[in-house]
Amino acid sequence: MEYILIFIAAIFVNNIVFSQFLGICPFLGVSKKIDTALGMSAAVAFVLTLATIVTYLIQKFVLDAFDLSYLQTITFILVIASLVQMLEIVLKKVSPSLYQALGVFLPLITTNCAVLGVAILVIQKDYDLLTGVVYAFSTALGFGLALTLFAGLREQMSLVNIPKGMKGTPIALITAGLLAMAFMGFSGVVKI
Repeated sequence: MEYILIFIAAIFVNNIVFSQFLGICPFLGVSKKIDTALGMSAAVAFVLTLATIVTYLIQKFVLDAFDLSYLQTITFILVIASLVQMLEIVLKKVSPSLYQALGVFLPLITTNCAVLGVAILVIQKDYDLLTGVVYAFSTALGFGLALTLFAGLREQMSLVNIPKGMKGTPIALITAGLLAMAFMGFSGVVKI
C-alpha cells in the first residue's frame, strides 16, 4: 500500500515539475512536439531510476560509511554525469537503434536538475533502496506526464490564432502556470 501511495503522490500530488519546480528547462525546451516529449520522458525514466540506485548505494556505502556526507551534491553530480556518459557509450556499442532513438536526449539529461533533485530527495526522505526506486520511477512518470501534456497543449496552440505579443514563450509560461494550478487540485488526495 505504501508503494501505491508513493506512486500516486509522486505523479500527481507532488509532481516534480508543477509542485517542486525541478526539470523546468527540458519541460519548456523539449515540449514543442509530443514525439520529442515522449522520447525525453523515456530517457529520463531510465536514467532517473538508474541514477537513484547508484547514488543511493554510493551514499550509504561510501559517503555515510566514511563520514563524507558533506560531499553529497558534488559526488551526485559527478556520478550522474558519468553514468549518462557510460550509458551513452554502452548503448552506442550494444544497441545502436536504441542509441539513435534516444539521440540528443541522453546528453540533455546530464543537465536535468530533476535527476539530481530526486537522488537527493531519496536520501533526505530516508527511503530504503526499493522505496527510493519506486519513488524515482514514479517521479519520472510524473515528469513524463507533465511534459507530454504540455507538449500536446503546445501543439494545439500552434494551430490557433494567438495575439502577436503572446506567441512563443509568454503563452507557454501562462499555459504551464494553468497546468500547475490544475495539478494543485490533486493536493490533499494523498499525504506522504
